[in-house]
Amino acid sequence: MQIVSTVFQIIGSLGLLLFGMKMMSDGIQKSAGESLHKILNFMTGNRFLAVLTGLVITAIVQSSGATTVMVVSFVNAGLLTLTQAIGVIFGANIGTTVTAWIVALFGFNFKLTALAVPIFGMGFFLTFFKRLNKDGLGEALMGFGLLFIGLGFLTETIPSVSYDQVRFITFFADKGVLGLFVGVFAGMIITMLLHSSSAATAILLTMAHNGILSWEFSAAVVLGSNIGSTIDAVLAAIGTKVNARRAAAVHVLFNVTGTVLAMIFFKQFLALIEFIVPGELSPATITTRIATLHTVFNCINTLIFLPFIKQIAKLVEFLIKPGAHEPPPVYKLPFPSTGAIENAESYVFYAEKEIVAMSDMVRGMFVTLKELLEYSENGNFEGQIQDLANGETYADQMQEELSAYLVKTLQLPLSAKTSAHISRMLRIVDDLESMTDDIYTIAMLIRRSREKKMTFKKKILSVLNPMLK
Repeated sequence: MQIVSTVFQIIGSLGLLLFGMKMMSDGIQKSAGESLHKILNFMTGNRFLAVLTGLVITAIVQSSGATTVMVVSFVNAGLLTLTQAIGVIFGANIGTTVTAWIVALFGFNFKLTALAVPIFGMGFFLTFFKRLNKDGLGEALMGFGLLFIGLGFLTETIPSVSYDQVRFITFFADKGVLGLFVGVFAGMIITMLLHSSSAATAILLTMAHNGILSWEFSAAVVLGSNIGSTIDAVLAAIGTKVNARRAAAVHVLFNVTGTVLAMIFFKQFLALIEFIVPGELSPATITTRIATLHTVFNCINTLIFLPFIKQIAKLVEFLIKPGAHEPPPVYKLPFPSTGAIENAESYVFYAEKEIVAMSDMVRGMFVTLKELLEYSENGNFEGQIQDLANGETYADQMQEELSAYLVKTLQLPLSAKTSAHISRMLRIVDDLESMTDDIYTIAMLIRRSREKKMTFKKKILSVLNPMLK
């Protein structure tokens, strides 16, 4: 009964800790979500700013998973390039170590519940009084309070755990290289199950502080949790465009490669941490060493790979190819800063080139539509429908971007003849986009006719061919 009671106490404490972390992260994102998105979008001009952006955002939201999911979605929407995303992912790995430092420095030195309950109360009343419009901040404070209440319960429960009750862990802890690999695997699995390397590290710190886990085994668990933390990015990338999947792959490659290198030089790595945090091994020093290891590992990893961002991008582009019916990338046509007057005509020439590309795409959609009308059992019907849907979406983006580009071009010093030409170009872009709408509408009618098992005589369909041409 004692064992069962202890297990349920630990499960309940973990539940509070995880729920608190989620509530805190969600609350911060609600109160500062738009600002965080803007920061992520505009502070990624170079690789160093990208790393700093990932670090700051993750330190704020207390979740590298939230940051990497945000990054994958931004890449999928075309708001971030793959190289920008790589830098942010590197920074997110450093930012996630902040939680370990909070737990190591404050979690075992203060009566947590004495501080956590008032904080939770403050957060509740901020959400209760709707006129204050501080729901996000209130949720963040409530989450912060619950996190420390859960950690307090966990800290009180762990000392009652005996070595016999966790024999399956302590059995491997002193088995040399085998024990280290078991530690890495355990850290990876626990983090995947909890969807939070921060929560896994908090549990590890509590067990190490109470003498259940050795320093070497704890270090291996931390390294494994870095691999497990990639699960959120992988799940977020399912069903996304190719660059989003590549961004998730970078996260996996970065953490796995770093862990492999750390395991190869494990003794030297631990010696470095012991040099940074000297002294006899005690409950206080082991928690500080674990937090230091978590930070130093991610910092060294970033310093090693940061100069090779372009090469990493090329590697994942080589490893992850576009699918057969890959959604097209988001179309962007930035308007360059206005140069000298004599360059104004070059803007028109560039727009003409883009309109020709749009025309070619629409022509290709007409060809696909003709193939749909010519019924074939062997044809890839759903794939062709998806291609037309992607083309119609891409044409909408082209029309929006090209129209904005041409309107800005009209504001440049141009001749009356060129201005009239640009006005015609605007109408052409609108017409092309309307054609793609019509093509997609017809494709949907063809799909419905197939679903209803309707057949049409070839003689009737042949009447449409001249119109398509």
